[in-house]
Amino acid sequence: MDSSDELRKTASELVAKGKGILAADESNGTMNKRLKAAGVEQSEEQRRALRELLFTTDGAAEHISGVILYDETFGQSTADGTPFPSLLGDLGIVPGIKVDTGAKPLAGADGEKITEGLDGLRERLAEYYDGGARFAKWRAVIELDGERPSPYAIGVNAHALARYAALCQEARIVPIVEPEVIMDGDHTIDRSEEVTSAVLHAVFDQLHHQRVLLEGILLKPNMVLAGYGCSSQPGDEEVAERTLHTLRRHVPGAVPGIVFLSGGQSDEDATNRLNLMNRMGPQPWEVSFSYGRGLQAAALETWRGEPGQVAAAQKQYHHRARCTGAARRGEYAPEMERELSASA
Repeated sequence: MDSSDELRKTASELVAKGKGILAADESNGTMNKRLKAAGVEQSEEQRRALRELLFTTDGAAEHISGVILYDETFGQSTADGTPFPSLLGDLGIVPGIKVDTGAKPLAGADGEKITEGLDGLRERLAEYYDGGARFAKWRAVIELDGERPSPYAIGVNAHALARYAALCQEARIVPIVEPEVIMDGDHTIDRSEEVTSAVLHAVFDQLHHQRVLLEGILLKPNMVLAGYGCSSQPGDEEVAERTLHTLRRHVPGAVPGIVFLSGGQSDEDATNRLNLMNRMGPQPWEVSFSYGRGLQAAALETWRGEPGQVAAAQKQYHHRARCTGAARRGEYAPEMERELSASA
């Protein structure tokens, strides 16, 4: 199979009907903050144990097509010694890897950020491919307020995303392109749509110029929301309609799929909005998910580092995966949220 065919095949597998991606690629610092908030010891072993809890949940593979791993997690194993990438592959889940090294202050642009990690990326991607990774993720952070983002910040982040994507495809790895417009603040949904449109336009312009095969990428965007501090919050249906409208204007139909991030939305909001989008008729691309907290938060809160709570936490994770998988098909209903309580 040549590299283009391999990229297309992997991308299609990741947006298979009824399935989406678990983003388990939190950095050690981010995961430690979440462990601390749940009253769990912040250690490499507890980070490993949480990931094993998720990856070994019976039935999750019916709804999860791929898992994004962090570098530490990529090199870890289950308690019985099975490497995590091998475990996932055996379950029919595609292993992925986060390859950026984080967002840092952008020189010459006060309060804005640039994502780093291009240095040495070609060599790292070759190692990850040999270790089983077939897709990767790079997140650009676009701050939003009355003045930001500047065209400069949008441009340099779009350029870095495209450079990363080109290097991934050279290594036969599908790049997830994630330009996240941050929804903190009090901006309106109109402002969110304006900035998201500008960011997507810049990203696809750079992808074109840097000769990236669109059939071999996935896009991981924010939904178009009002700022979390905005006094006027749109309903879920408006969010779904505005998001699809924005994407149809800027995302070419050659892209196989869009895998939304959950951001700061509640589990139920992220699920219901995805469901509504999948009920709004066929789109040029598959409409799926790449959720982190939206799939993991309830399981972590239930587990709290207690071995005796593993089964209960896995039940929570399976429930969220099942609900989100249903939303991926446009078959989610709020009544599904009550089924877990009824069966407890």
